[in-house]
Amino acid sequence: MNAAVPFRRAAAAWRTYQKQHRTNTFSLPKSHFWDKLCAFTTFHMKHVHFIGVCGTAMGAVASAMAKQGYEITGSDANAYPPMSTFLESEGIKISTGYSEKNIPEDADLIVVGNAISRGNPEAEAVLNRHLRYLSLPETMKEFFLRGKRNFVVTGTHGKTTTTSMLAWLMEANSLNPSFMIGGIARNLGRGGRFTDSDFCVLEGDEYDTAFFDKRSKFLHYLPDVVIINNIEMDHADIYANVDEIKLSFRRLLRVVPSNGRVFINADCPNCCEVRELAAKELPMVAITSVGMGEDADICIANIVHSCKGSTFTLGNEEYEVPMVGDFNVRNAAMAICAAKTAGLSYEQIRAAMLGFEGVARRQEVRGTVNGVTVVDDFAHHPTAVSQAIDSLRQRYPEARLWALFDPRSNTTIRNLFQHELAQSLSKADLAVLSPVSSYKQLPAEQRLDEEALCAEIQELGTDCYLGKSVDDIVRHVVEHVHPSDVLLIMSNGGFGGIHSKLLGMLAQHS
Repeated sequence: MNAAVPFRRAAAAWRTYQKQHRTNTFSLPKSHFWDKLCAFTTFHMKHVHFIGVCGTAMGAVASAMAKQGYEITGSDANAYPPMSTFLESEGIKISTGYSEKNIPEDADLIVVGNAISRGNPEAEAVLNRHLRYLSLPETMKEFFLRGKRNFVVTGTHGKTTTTSMLAWLMEANSLNPSFMIGGIARNLGRGGRFTDSDFCVLEGDEYDTAFFDKRSKFLHYLPDVVIINNIEMDHADIYANVDEIKLSFRRLLRVVPSNGRVFINADCPNCCEVRELAAKELPMVAITSVGMGEDADICIANIVHSCKGSTFTLGNEEYEVPMVGDFNVRNAAMAICAAKTAGLSYEQIRAAMLGFEGVARRQEVRGTVNGVTVVDDFAHHPTAVSQAIDSLRQRYPEARLWALFDPRSNTTIRNLFQHELAQSLSKADLAVLSPVSSYKQLPAEQRLDEEALCAEIQELGTDCYLGKSVDDIVRHVVEHVHPSDVLLIMSNGGFGGIHSKLLGMLAQHS
C-alpha cells in the first residue's frame, strides 16, 4: 500500500467527524477521535525502513517495532557486530551501505537517523519520491510514548548514568519500565527496550533531531517528569553559545504538563536561570531544585566517599551508592527524587541503589596488569574530564594517575575550551594527548591547538606528552608506567583500541 493512502483515508474520516459533530478543533478528550486517528494510521502501516539502523537507539526501536509485528528493514554504512548480528537475530534484513535501491517499494514509513544528512542517497530518494518519513524521536513519540509516564533525564553531563540509575530503581522494584539510554547499564544489559509498562525512562539529548528538524531531541519525548542535571556550553557544531542551549531547555519545560514534575540542579547557575524564567512563564509546573547548597529545595548533605562508594543524605534520608565522586552522588540524588514520583518508597530505593552496577564506559575498569589499572571513561567535555579525574583520586588515593585524552567530539576539536581543557587535564599526575584524527573541515582559526594545550598543561605543573599515534602513545606509556599507576582513558570514541593495546603491551613487559 502506498504510504500516503492511510493518511488520506484518516483525513477524510476526520472531515466526516467534523461535519457530524460540528467542530473544527482538535480540543477533544484523549479517548476521542485523535486516538482513533493515530490507531488507524499506525494500524495500516506494515513495512518500516530505518536509514542508519545500527545506531544504538535506532536498533532498539527497530527491534521493538519488529516485535510488534511490523516488517522491518534497514541500512547502515557501518553494519557490524554486535548490533548487526542482534538485528539479524530479530529477523531484520540489513543492507550495508546506502543506496536508493535499499528502500523497499512497499515501505509505508521511513525512519531517518540523526547521523543522516542531505546528500545521502537514501535520504534524497525519500524526498524525491515524497515518501512518508519521521525522525527517530518522532517515531518513538508516535509508536511508544503516547499515554506513558515518560521520565526524561537531561543535562550536559551525567545523563547516561542518571537514566541508568532511574531505570534500574524501577526495574529492581518490578515496574518493568521501557527505557532508552545512550549507553549500556550493566544491570539492564542493553541500551533500550519497550515494554507494556506505564513507565518509560529516556535519556534526553539536547542535540538536534534530524537534518530536517533542528529542534532538540528531547522536545519530542512527551515528558511527564524531567531531570535537568546541569547546563553548559557543548555541541559547538550546532549551538553558537550557551544562551541558545538554555533556550532549548526552556522550550523543554514548556511542554511539561501541569501535573508533571521537574527536578533541577540548584548548584548550576545556568539551571537556576532557566528555573527562574520558567517559574514566570509556567507557574502551573512544579519545579524542585536539588543540590548541595543551603538554597536547594531538597538538600544533598553529609557526603562521605570511600574506595567502595559514597554515602549521603537527601533531605532526612540516608543513601549509599556504589560509585565515587560528588557528581555521581548528585546523579543518584536526581534519580532518587524522580523514583519517588513513580511511587517507590525509601526502603525500595535504598535497597535497589546498593545493587546498581554502573554503566559501560563510565569509570569502567578494563583490566589490571602488573599492578597497573586501565580505566575507560566517556568524558570529553572539560567539566566531565575534571570530574572523572577527581573521582578516581577518591577511588585510588595513593595511585599515580595518568589522564589519556582523545579530543574527538565536535566541541573539543575546537579551541573553544583550549584553556579549560588544560586546567582539567593538569589535575592528573601525567597527561597524554592523542592527535586530532579529523577537524571535519573546520577552519584553521577555530581548531584546537594541541601543541599549545600540551605546553599549557606543562606550565600548570603536570608532565604532558603529545602522541603521534595510538601506537606511539602505548609505547610511551608502557615505557614510563610504574606499578600501581592508574591509566584513565577518556574519549567519546574507540580511541583506536588503545585499551586492549595497553593491556596487551603491559602483559608482554611483565
